[in-house]
Amino acid sequence: MTATLSVRIDATVKKRLEALAKRSRRSKSFLAAEAIAAYVQAEEWQLRQSRAALKEIDSGHAVSHEKVSKWLRSWGTPGETKALR
Repeated sequence: MTATLSVRIDATVKKRLEALAKRSRRSKSFLAAEAIAAYVQAEEWQLRQSRAALKEIDSGHAVSHEKVSKWLRSWGTPGETKALR
């Protein structure tokens, strides 16, 4: 099932989309729908990851800024430390 959505885009982007559609032998609508679907999927993933990270922090599963800074400063030195957990 599909639905119609109207969006306003920059005239330059529209021309680029038209050229891409012609070169790929796809419709502008198909390419736009694919781009929107990919964007929505990426944003949903990012929000899930952010929420999971905040949940870990709230439950005390985090490494302090000071420990991370000390670890990063050790990189490339003879006393380089292992990754923090």
